[in-house]
Amino acid sequence: MTGDHQTLALVLFSVFIAVTLGITTWVSRDRHGSAEEFYAGGRLFSPLENGFAIAGDYMSAASFLGISGLIALYGYDGMLYSVGFLVAWLVVLLLVAELVRNCGRFTLADVVAARMSERPVRIAAGTSSVAVSVLYLVAQMVGAGSLVALLLGGTSEAARSWTVIGVGALMVVYVSLGGMRATTWIQIVKAVLLMAGTIALTVLVLFRFHGDVNGLLSAAADRSGHGRDFLGPGLRYGGDWTARLDFISLGIALVLGTAGLPHILARFYTVPTARAARRSVVWSIGLIGSFYLMTIVLGFGAAALIGPAEVRASSASGNTAIPLLALDLGGGAGSTGGTVLFAVVAAVAFATILAVVAGITLASSASVAHDLYSSLRRRHTKQYSEVTVARLAAAVIGAAAIGLGLLARDLNVAFLVGLAFAVAASANLPVLLYSLFWRKFTTRGAVWSVYGGLVPAVLLVLLSPVVSGSPEALFPGVDFHVFPLQNPGVVSIPLGFLAGWIGTVTSTEPPDEARHAETEVRALTGAGAA
Repeated sequence: MTGDHQTLALVLFSVFIAVTLGITTWVSRDRHGSAEEFYAGGRLFSPLENGFAIAGDYMSAASFLGISGLIALYGYDGMLYSVGFLVAWLVVLLLVAELVRNCGRFTLADVVAARMSERPVRIAAGTSSVAVSVLYLVAQMVGAGSLVALLLGGTSEAARSWTVIGVGALMVVYVSLGGMRATTWIQIVKAVLLMAGTIALTVLVLFRFHGDVNGLLSAAADRSGHGRDFLGPGLRYGGDWTARLDFISLGIALVLGTAGLPHILARFYTVPTARAARRSVVWSIGLIGSFYLMTIVLGFGAAALIGPAEVRASSASGNTAIPLLALDLGGGAGSTGGTVLFAVVAAVAFATILAVVAGITLASSASVAHDLYSSLRRRHTKQYSEVTVARLAAAVIGAAAIGLGLLARDLNVAFLVGLAFAVAASANLPVLLYSLFWRKFTTRGAVWSVYGGLVPAVLLVLLSPVVSGSPEALFPGVDFHVFPLQNPGVVSIPLGFLAGWIGTVTSTEPPDEARHAETEVRALTGAGAA
């Protein structure tokens, strides 16, 4: 990119940042400082607004940059992410959305603590939520680094590092000043921009091939270097039994993980009723479904028009396939159309990252303040308000995400999100489903369920080829991996459910039938919901 091209893209970046900071400042002037205002935006959003915000929260850098990049590099196997992310919403709609809205106030721990001993449950669920959120944040940081490095004309390590630091600082500002209300409006703006940009690119790709999808797929296969194998399974996950098992593990994690993501669950508390929460999910499914269908077209379009070799040369993990595709569709490097389209897509991707990190940071800081701090603080020490603690937590979590984002900058963002989904499905989903549907579930079962999924998931990732023992690992120079799979879901998710069952059946504490009955009525009818 030339200096003029970089200037245009940076101007668009700056405009979006200025607009979102303006929204944050405007909202912060009207807030009352209450926990409900900070965590849930006063529960004043309509189903349509919340549906767009959920879509904006969910359609992350992993979706826009990572999935299309994986499809461009690996064809059919890269589509697993699109399918998995979309199917996951059926689990959310059928099992989680309305019940969570009725049983909780601000966090996942509220749902579980409604019928358990609060302190141990809140500490466990809060710890798990922060772990999932930080993993998810790392993926967004990596996407931001790749994007801005490409914009600045190369893969400068300094540019990528400063970008990660800048995104981290912005997300702390958004959350600390504006809370949920500002975060929601940023996500709505981002969802509109992202859908518009994705639709425009999809139309241009199909127009280039005269609407002939078969022609698009054939061109992608021809340019891939793998021929027709590019359009069939096995290019990334079909080499041996380990790769096939990794495929199954990733699929399970993607389908089940969404229902355990703290920042998605938090969105159900921003509407006034459970019915509004369910309608929000319906709106979001329409937006998310159409978006993921379009990412498939864009991924194969990048393979056909750019080629996997050029995509890999720009970013080994494929994170820059979409910006390169936009440059080509607009007329190529040096053309005015290519410059404008590249700049617009880069700005939309950057907006995507900023909006998502704001939502995740808010959810994780809420877990720290509402669950961990409120459970661990001692009566004889100085008391700080939950909102104050949440703002401080946002800064600490932002710093942690920046550090890990710098460490993981060469990994594919969709792959990193797959790890976050695995941890969410292992630690959060079992305790959530047991709490909602199992009458005999106890406090020990809840605590064991969370740690029984969280500890194995994190441990297996640390001992996997993701961290050591492969050229693409975080630490490629050492090898201490003993777990052969890159995604731990196939092992850690069953362990989470098993640990919850064992903890319950071995517990000396009798299940509280009355509190379960109360929770069941509240979950199904909304009576007494916050």
